[in-house]
Amino acid sequence: MKKILFLPLLQMQSGHHQVAEALMDLLKNHTDNISVKKIDLLSYTNKSLEKMITNGYLNWIRYAPETYNLAYKSFFYMPAAKEHSFKWYQPFFLKKMEQLLEEEKPDLLVCTHGFPSYLLSKLKRKGKCNIPVINVYTDFFVNNVWGKDGIDLHFLPSQQVKETLFERYHIPKQQMIVTGIPVHKEIMRNEAIRKSNNGRPKVLIAGGNSGLGGIVKLADELKHSTELDYFVLCGKNRKLYDEILSWNIKHIKPLPYLSSRSEMNKLYEAVDAIMTKPGGVTISEALQKRLPIIVHTMLPGQEKVNLRYLTDQKLVFELDHNTSLEKQLLTVLKDQKKMNHWEQAIDSYQKGIEIATKEEMVELIKKVLDQHSKAIPSELVIHSQRFHSARALNGA
Repeated sequence: MKKILFLPLLQMQSGHHQVAEALMDLLKNHTDNISVKKIDLLSYTNKSLEKMITNGYLNWIRYAPETYNLAYKSFFYMPAAKEHSFKWYQPFFLKKMEQLLEEEKPDLLVCTHGFPSYLLSKLKRKGKCNIPVINVYTDFFVNNVWGKDGIDLHFLPSQQVKETLFERYHIPKQQMIVTGIPVHKEIMRNEAIRKSNNGRPKVLIAGGNSGLGGIVKLADELKHSTELDYFVLCGKNRKLYDEILSWNIKHIKPLPYLSSRSEMNKLYEAVDAIMTKPGGVTISEALQKRLPIIVHTMLPGQEKVNLRYLTDQKLVFELDHNTSLEKQLLTVLKDQKKMNHWEQAIDSYQKGIEIATKEEMVELIKKVLDQHSKAIPSELVIHSQRFHSARALNGA
């Protein structure tokens, strides 16, 4: 039996873990001779260190978001000409990564975070790792921490990212497949926008599993709404849940953390739009469900970069906090012209995705698993060539 090791980072339930779990469950359901395992390198290295870094990160983005944003731009989103310098702790983590590989003996490595990918790229360049590696990106851009050299296959969020990696890093196009940001198989695709059955639109408000994003302030402004119903996803933030519940307002319903993805899929089916932060996985789930997306807030760093892409592509509507929230929501949902333009943007984005089914993603992973060399299997080359030939014929 062959073993695939998935490498997110940190223990908190982020998009890195959700994407890893989506792919792991997909493989479990479509393969018989593959085992999967997920390991956070920081917890493997030192559990106390992981907790300290997680708490530090959460406190930083809560209490000093602007300084975090500046740090992210200069450290993770710097111009490509600059070289990362992890010199003071790089040898330590490289040694730990080597130790992990020796203990686990995987046949394939799948990175859903840039730091493990960076370390594996360094090991490959040093000739210390000959295990195939797949990068699976969880945002709508690729920061400069991600390893590029020695990576066997890249699962990309968009055609724009594919062109960027090709032009900036000269990664062969046959080693890059646009899959979108992978979402769980239970979040089933919708082909058309839903219509509200009773004339009173329902809006899902989401702010991430930690309840970040100023949801109390946002929901407070909607207490006197007369034309919309709201479901507020509180994640694991019990204080937020209890506070909204104490309002005892019929049209605002708090929801606890939903661990069941099938329940999440049903919730998506029940609403007409989602208000959320521009996190990669949540946005991708909403795109999969063809739900109109209204961005209410964003965390500093990667979400700010995500929002730039999403607004440029007209895939989301950004909220103006100086204008009535209810009025803005109704304007978006009841303006057929805006909805038509948004539908066209969704169609354009989805046309750029190079796989038609999740089963194709399984086949791609299995091909890399079987290769045992840096050469991408001929089937992937043919797949990529067919896609680009089709785009050329269609004038894309």
